[in-house]
Amino acid sequence: MEFGVVAQTNPPAARTIALARRAEEFAFDCFWTFDSHILWQEPYVIYSQILSQTTSIKVGPMVTNPATRDWTVTASIYATLNAHFGNRTICGIGRGDSAVRVKGDKPVRLREFKESIETIRELANSRPAQINDATIQFPWSRGSELQMWVAAYGPKALQITGEVGDGFILQCADVDIAEWMITTVREAAQEAGRDPDTIKFCVAAPFYVTDGSEADHRRAVEQCRWFGGMVGNHVADIVDRYGTDSKVPTALTDYIAGRQGYDYNQHGRSGNDHVDFVPDEIVERFCLIGTVEEHIAKLEKLAALGMTQFAGYLGHDNEDTTMLRYGQKIIPALQEQIIAAS
Repeated sequence: MEFGVVAQTNPPAARTIALARRAEEFAFDCFWTFDSHILWQEPYVIYSQILSQTTSIKVGPMVTNPATRDWTVTASIYATLNAHFGNRTICGIGRGDSAVRVKGDKPVRLREFKESIETIRELANSRPAQINDATIQFPWSRGSELQMWVAAYGPKALQITGEVGDGFILQCADVDIAEWMITTVREAAQEAGRDPDTIKFCVAAPFYVTDGSEADHRRAVEQCRWFGGMVGNHVADIVDRYGTDSKVPTALTDYIAGRQGYDYNQHGRSGNDHVDFVPDEIVERFCLIGTVEEHIAKLEKLAALGMTQFAGYLGHDNEDTTMLRYGQKIIPALQEQIIAAS
Protein backbone atom coordinates (compact mmCIF):
# COMPACT_ATOMS: atom_id res chain seq x y z
CA MET A 1 0.00 0.00 0.00
CA GLU A 2 1.13 3.55 -0.76
CA PHE A 3 0.50 6.61 1.38
CA GLY A 4 0.09 10.27 0.51
CA VAL A 5 -0.70 13.55 2.18
CA VAL A 6 -2.91 16.31 0.78
CA ALA A 7 -2.21 19.96 1.58
CA GLN A 8 -3.34 23.41 0.53
CA THR A 9 -0.80 25.76 -1.02
CA ASN A 10 -1.41 28.50 1.51
CA PRO A 11 1.35 31.11 1.81
CA PRO A 12 4.10 31.06 2.72
CA ALA A 13 5.18 28.53 0.12
CA ALA A 14 8.15 27.63 2.32
CA ARG A 15 5.79 25.96 4.77
CA THR A 16 4.19 23.82 2.03
CA ILE A 17 7.65 22.80 0.85
CA ALA A 18 8.65 21.96 4.42
CA LEU A 19 5.52 19.79 4.79
CA ALA A 20 6.51 17.88 1.66
CA ARG A 21 10.03 17.31 2.98
CA ARG A 22 8.59 16.07 6.26
CA ALA A 23 6.20 13.76 4.40
CA GLU A 24 9.16 12.20 2.60
CA GLU A 25 11.02 11.81 5.91
CA PHE A 26 8.01 9.92 7.30
CA ALA A 27 7.96 7.55 4.27
CA PHE A 28 4.92 8.97 2.46
CA ASP A 29 4.96 8.20 -1.27
CA CYS A 30 2.99 11.15 -2.64
CA PHE A 31 2.47 14.79 -1.77
CA TRP A 32 -0.80 16.02 -3.25
CA THR A 33 -2.12 19.59 -3.15
CA PHE A 34 -5.35 21.38 -3.92
CA ASP A 35 -5.35 23.11 -7.32
CA SER A 36 -7.46 26.24 -7.10
CA HIS A 37 -5.48 29.15 -8.45
CA ILE A 38 -7.65 31.92 -6.99
CA LEU A 39 -8.05 30.53 -3.49
CA TRP A 40 -4.44 29.38 -3.09
CA GLN A 41 -0.99 29.83 -4.60
CA GLU A 42 -0.09 28.23 -7.93
CA PRO A 43 0.83 24.61 -7.14
CA TYR A 44 3.06 23.84 -10.13
CA VAL A 45 5.53 26.55 -9.14
CA ILE A 46 5.69 25.03 -5.67
CA TYR A 47 6.07 21.50 -7.10
CA SER A 48 9.31 22.52 -8.78
CA GLN A 49 10.68 23.63 -5.42
CA ILE A 50 9.49 20.47 -3.66
CA LEU A 51 11.07 18.25 -6.30
CA SER A 52 14.35 20.14 -6.07
CA GLN A 53 14.47 19.66 -2.29
CA THR A 54 13.40 15.99 -2.09
CA THR A 55 14.62 12.76 -3.64
CA SER A 56 11.74 10.27 -3.97
CA ILE A 57 8.31 11.67 -3.17
CA LYS A 58 5.91 12.26 -6.06
CA VAL A 59 3.88 15.47 -6.41
CA GLY A 60 0.58 16.30 -8.06
CA PRO A 61 -2.81 17.98 -7.71
CA MET A 62 -5.85 16.57 -5.98
CA VAL A 63 -7.31 17.66 -8.24
CA THR A 64 -6.74 19.76 -11.35
CA ASN A 65 -9.38 20.23 -14.03
CA PRO A 66 -9.59 20.68 -17.81
CA ALA A 67 -11.53 23.95 -17.67
CA THR A 68 -9.15 26.51 -16.16
CA ARG A 69 -5.98 25.21 -17.83
CA ASP A 70 -5.31 24.48 -21.49
CA TRP A 71 -4.75 20.73 -21.83
CA THR A 72 -1.51 21.09 -23.77
CA VAL A 73 -0.13 23.52 -21.18
CA THR A 74 -0.96 21.10 -18.37
CA ALA A 75 0.74 18.24 -20.21
CA SER A 76 3.77 20.41 -20.95
CA ILE A 77 4.16 21.26 -17.27
CA TYR A 78 4.29 17.60 -16.31
CA ALA A 79 6.66 16.66 -19.11
CA THR A 80 8.94 19.54 -18.13
CA LEU A 81 8.97 18.63 -14.43
CA ASN A 82 9.70 15.01 -15.33
CA ALA A 83 12.55 16.06 -17.62
CA HIS A 84 14.18 18.06 -14.83
CA PHE A 85 13.48 15.88 -11.78
CA GLY A 86 12.80 12.38 -13.08
CA ASN A 87 9.34 10.87 -13.37
CA ARG A 88 8.08 12.04 -9.99
CA THR A 89 4.75 13.60 -10.93
CA ILE A 90 1.20 12.30 -10.71
CA CYS A 91 -2.01 13.92 -11.92
CA GLY A 92 -5.35 13.85 -10.19
CA ILE A 93 -8.09 15.33 -12.36
CA GLY A 94 -11.79 16.09 -11.97
CA ARG A 95 -14.43 17.98 -13.92
CA GLY A 96 -13.86 21.18 -11.94
CA ASP A 97 -14.90 22.37 -8.50
CA SER A 98 -13.50 25.33 -6.57
CA ALA A 99 -11.18 26.57 -9.32
CA VAL A 100 -14.19 26.75 -11.64
CA ARG A 101 -17.11 27.59 -9.36
CA VAL A 102 -15.40 30.45 -7.53
CA LYS A 103 -15.57 32.30 -10.88
CA GLY A 104 -19.20 31.36 -11.40
CA ASP A 105 -18.39 28.80 -14.11
CA LYS A 106 -19.51 25.17 -14.38
CA PRO A 107 -17.64 21.85 -14.53
CA VAL A 108 -16.82 20.57 -18.00
CA ARG A 109 -19.11 18.12 -19.73
CA LEU A 110 -18.36 14.43 -19.41
CA ARG A 111 -17.31 13.96 -23.03
CA GLU A 112 -14.83 16.84 -22.77
CA PHE A 113 -13.61 15.44 -19.47
CA LYS A 114 -12.81 12.08 -21.02
CA GLU A 115 -11.02 13.68 -23.97
CA SER A 116 -8.90 15.85 -21.68
CA ILE A 117 -7.70 12.84 -19.68
CA GLU A 118 -6.60 11.03 -22.81
CA THR A 119 -4.97 14.10 -24.37
CA ILE A 120 -2.98 15.13 -21.29
CA ARG A 121 -1.81 11.57 -20.69
CA GLU A 122 -0.58 11.02 -24.24
CA LEU A 123 1.34 14.28 -24.43
CA ALA A 124 2.78 14.00 -20.92
CA ASN A 125 3.97 10.47 -21.74
CA SER A 126 5.99 11.75 -24.72
CA ARG A 127 3.41 10.44 -27.19
CA PRO A 128 1.37 12.20 -29.90
CA ALA A 129 -2.23 13.28 -29.36
CA GLN A 130 -4.94 14.27 -31.81
CA ILE A 131 -6.20 17.79 -31.17
CA ASN A 132 -8.79 19.15 -33.58
CA ASP A 133 -7.33 18.34 -37.01
CA ALA A 134 -3.70 18.24 -35.92
CA THR A 135 -1.45 15.57 -34.44
CA ILE A 136 0.50 17.23 -31.62
CA GLN A 137 3.63 16.00 -29.83
CA PHE A 138 6.30 17.69 -27.72
CA PRO A 139 9.49 17.41 -29.80
CA TRP A 140 11.67 17.94 -26.71
CA SER A 141 10.05 15.31 -24.48
CA ARG A 142 11.65 11.88 -24.10
CA GLY A 143 10.66 9.15 -21.67
CA SER A 144 8.23 11.22 -19.59
CA GLU A 145 5.79 9.14 -17.54
CA LEU A 146 2.52 10.36 -16.03
CA GLN A 147 -0.45 8.52 -14.58
CA MET A 148 -3.90 10.10 -14.72
CA TRP A 149 -5.96 9.49 -11.57
CA VAL A 150 -9.61 10.39 -12.00
CA ALA A 151 -11.67 11.87 -9.16
CA ALA A 152 -15.35 10.97 -9.48
CA TYR A 153 -18.58 10.32 -7.58
CA GLY A 154 -21.42 10.07 -10.11
CA PRO A 155 -22.21 6.96 -12.19
CA LYS A 156 -21.14 8.40 -15.56
CA ALA A 157 -17.92 9.87 -14.21
CA LEU A 158 -17.15 6.53 -12.57
CA GLN A 159 -17.72 4.84 -15.92
CA ILE A 160 -15.20 7.17 -17.55
CA THR A 161 -12.74 6.36 -14.77
CA GLY A 162 -13.01 2.67 -15.55
CA GLU A 163 -12.66 3.31 -19.27
CA VAL A 164 -9.59 5.57 -19.30
CA GLY A 165 -8.21 6.20 -15.80
CA ASP A 166 -4.87 4.89 -14.56
CA GLY A 167 -6.21 5.39 -11.06
CA PHE A 168 -9.39 6.35 -9.23
CA ILE A 169 -9.53 8.96 -6.47
CA LEU A 170 -12.39 8.61 -4.00
CA GLN A 171 -12.51 11.59 -1.70
CA CYS A 172 -14.35 9.77 1.06
CA ALA A 173 -13.20 7.02 3.45
CA ASP A 174 -16.59 5.46 4.12
CA VAL A 175 -16.10 1.69 3.77
CA ASP A 176 -19.54 0.98 2.27
CA ILE A 177 -19.27 3.81 -0.26
CA ALA A 178 -15.74 2.75 -1.19
CA GLU A 179 -16.92 -0.80 -1.84
CA TRP A 180 -19.66 0.38 -4.21
CA MET A 181 -17.49 2.87 -6.08
CA ILE A 182 -14.47 0.59 -6.50
CA THR A 183 -16.77 -2.17 -7.74
CA THR A 184 -18.44 0.25 -10.18
CA VAL A 185 -15.09 1.38 -11.60
CA ARG A 186 -13.90 -2.21 -11.94
CA GLU A 187 -17.08 -3.20 -13.79
CA ALA A 188 -16.73 -0.24 -16.15
CA ALA A 189 -13.13 -1.22 -16.88
CA GLN A 190 -14.13 -4.78 -17.64
CA GLU A 191 -16.93 -3.63 -19.96
CA ALA A 192 -14.38 -1.47 -21.79
CA GLY A 193 -12.10 -4.47 -22.31
CA ARG A 194 -9.56 -3.41 -19.71
CA ASP A 195 -8.05 -5.46 -16.92
CA PRO A 196 -9.60 -4.00 -13.72
CA ASP A 197 -6.51 -5.01 -11.76
CA THR A 198 -4.43 -2.45 -13.66
CA ILE A 199 -6.39 0.44 -12.12
CA LYS A 200 -5.09 1.84 -8.84
CA PHE A 201 -7.43 3.08 -6.16
CA CYS A 202 -6.77 6.02 -3.86
CA VAL A 203 -9.01 6.81 -0.90
CA ALA A 204 -8.48 10.40 0.23
CA ALA A 205 -9.87 11.88 3.44
CA PRO A 206 -8.84 13.93 6.47
CA PHE A 207 -6.77 11.90 8.91
CA TYR A 208 -6.36 12.77 12.57
CA VAL A 209 -4.59 10.54 15.10
CA THR A 210 -5.98 11.06 18.59
CA ASP A 211 -4.63 10.18 22.03
CA GLY A 212 -7.59 7.95 22.85
CA SER A 213 -9.43 10.44 25.05
CA GLU A 214 -13.01 11.50 24.40
CA ALA A 215 -12.04 15.17 24.45
CA ASP A 216 -9.37 14.70 21.79
CA HIS A 217 -11.77 12.67 19.66
CA ARG A 218 -14.41 15.41 19.85
CA ARG A 219 -11.80 17.98 18.86
CA ALA A 220 -10.81 15.86 15.86
CA VAL A 221 -14.41 15.55 14.67
CA GLU A 222 -14.84 19.32 14.76
CA GLN A 223 -11.54 19.85 12.95
CA CYS A 224 -12.61 17.51 10.14
CA ARG A 225 -16.29 18.51 9.76
CA TRP A 226 -15.42 20.74 6.78
CA PHE A 227 -14.83 17.63 4.68
CA GLY A 228 -18.47 16.60 4.79
CA GLY A 229 -19.34 20.01 3.41
CA MET A 230 -16.84 19.69 0.58
CA VAL A 231 -18.04 16.21 -0.36
CA GLY A 232 -21.63 17.41 -0.08
CA ASN A 233 -20.90 19.97 -2.75
CA HIS A 234 -20.20 17.16 -5.23
CA VAL A 235 -23.09 15.07 -3.97
CA ALA A 236 -25.48 17.96 -4.59
CA ASP A 237 -24.49 17.82 -8.26
CA ILE A 238 -25.29 14.11 -8.36
CA VAL A 239 -28.70 14.64 -6.76
CA ASP A 240 -29.47 17.48 -9.17
CA ARG A 241 -28.55 15.30 -12.13
CA TYR A 242 -29.89 11.89 -11.11
CA GLY A 243 -32.35 12.60 -8.30
CA THR A 244 -32.38 10.78 -4.97
CA ASP A 245 -33.20 7.37 -6.46
CA SER A 246 -29.96 6.81 -8.38
CA LYS A 247 -27.55 3.93 -7.91
CA VAL A 248 -25.38 6.13 -5.68
CA PRO A 249 -25.48 4.82 -2.06
CA THR A 250 -27.88 6.67 0.21
CA ALA A 251 -25.08 6.90 2.78
CA LEU A 252 -23.53 9.44 0.42
CA THR A 253 -26.65 11.39 -0.53
CA ASP A 254 -29.04 11.48 2.42
CA TYR A 255 -27.03 13.75 4.70
CA ILE A 256 -27.12 16.76 2.36
CA ALA A 257 -30.86 17.27 2.89
CA GLY A 258 -30.11 20.15 5.27
CA ARG A 259 -27.48 21.74 3.06
CA GLN A 260 -28.15 25.46 2.48
CA GLY A 261 -25.36 26.33 0.05
CA TYR A 262 -21.59 26.56 0.02
CA ASP A 263 -19.15 29.41 0.53
CA TYR A 264 -15.99 28.88 -1.51
CA ASN A 265 -14.18 31.53 0.50
CA GLN A 266 -14.00 28.87 3.24
CA HIS A 267 -13.43 25.89 0.94
CA GLY A 268 -11.44 23.10 2.58
CA ARG A 269 -10.89 24.99 5.82
CA SER A 270 -11.32 23.69 9.35
CA GLY A 271 -13.87 25.54 11.41
CA ASN A 272 -15.82 27.03 8.51
CA ASP A 273 -19.26 28.23 9.53
CA HIS A 274 -21.58 26.62 6.98
CA VAL A 275 -21.17 22.89 7.57
CA ASP A 276 -23.46 22.51 10.57
CA PHE A 277 -25.66 20.26 8.45
CA VAL A 278 -22.92 17.58 8.52
CA PRO A 279 -23.66 15.17 11.41
CA ASP A 280 -20.98 13.60 13.57
CA GLU A 281 -21.72 10.18 12.08
CA ILE A 282 -20.82 11.39 8.59
CA VAL A 283 -17.57 12.95 9.81
CA GLU A 284 -16.62 9.66 11.47
CA ARG A 285 -17.53 7.60 8.40
CA PHE A 286 -15.96 9.88 5.78
CA CYS A 287 -12.70 10.54 7.65
CA LEU A 288 -10.04 8.58 9.55
CA ILE A 289 -10.26 9.68 13.16
CA GLY A 290 -9.02 7.79 16.20
CA THR A 291 -6.05 6.07 17.75
CA VAL A 292 -3.23 4.42 15.85
CA GLU A 293 -4.96 1.06 16.22
CA GLU A 294 -8.25 2.44 14.91
CA HIS A 295 -6.53 3.94 11.86
CA ILE A 296 -4.84 0.63 11.07
CA ALA A 297 -8.12 -1.29 11.41
CA LYS A 298 -10.01 0.98 9.00
CA LEU A 299 -7.15 1.10 6.51
CA GLU A 300 -7.05 -2.70 6.48
CA LYS A 301 -10.78 -2.78 5.64
CA LEU A 302 -10.28 -0.33 2.77
CA ALA A 303 -7.24 -2.24 1.50
CA ALA A 304 -9.30 -5.43 1.44
CA LEU A 305 -11.72 -3.67 -0.93
CA GLY A 306 -8.91 -2.79 -3.34
CA MET A 307 -7.48 0.51 -2.05
CA THR A 308 -3.85 0.81 -3.15
CA GLN A 309 -3.16 4.27 -1.69
CA PHE A 310 -4.49 6.24 1.24
CA ALA A 311 -4.01 10.00 1.04
CA GLY A 312 -4.69 11.97 4.20
CA TYR A 313 -5.76 15.61 4.18
CA LEU A 314 -3.83 17.95 6.43
CA GLY A 315 -5.19 21.38 7.39
CA HIS A 316 -6.05 20.71 11.03
CA ASP A 317 -4.41 21.42 14.39
CA ASN A 318 -2.69 18.03 14.71
CA GLU A 319 -0.65 17.80 11.50
CA ASP A 320 2.75 17.08 13.00
CA THR A 321 1.59 14.40 15.43
CA THR A 322 -0.57 12.68 12.82
CA MET A 323 2.23 12.55 10.25
CA LEU A 324 4.68 11.35 12.92
CA ARG A 325 2.37 8.54 14.05
CA TYR A 326 1.88 7.44 10.47
CA GLY A 327 5.61 7.44 9.83
CA GLN A 328 6.47 5.64 13.07
CA LYS A 329 3.64 3.14 13.44
CA ILE A 330 0.87 3.09 10.85
CA ILE A 331 2.82 2.97 7.58
CA PRO A 332 5.23 0.28 8.85
CA ALA A 333 2.30 -1.79 10.13
CA LEU A 334 0.64 -1.85 6.71
CA GLN A 335 3.68 -2.43 4.52
CA GLU A 336 5.05 -5.82 3.59
CA GLN A 337 7.59 -6.95 6.15
CA ILE A 338 10.94 -8.22 4.86
CA ILE A 339 12.84 -10.66 7.06
CA ALA A 340 16.60 -10.10 7.17
CA ALA A 341 17.45 -13.76 7.76
CA SER A 342 15.49 -16.98 7.84
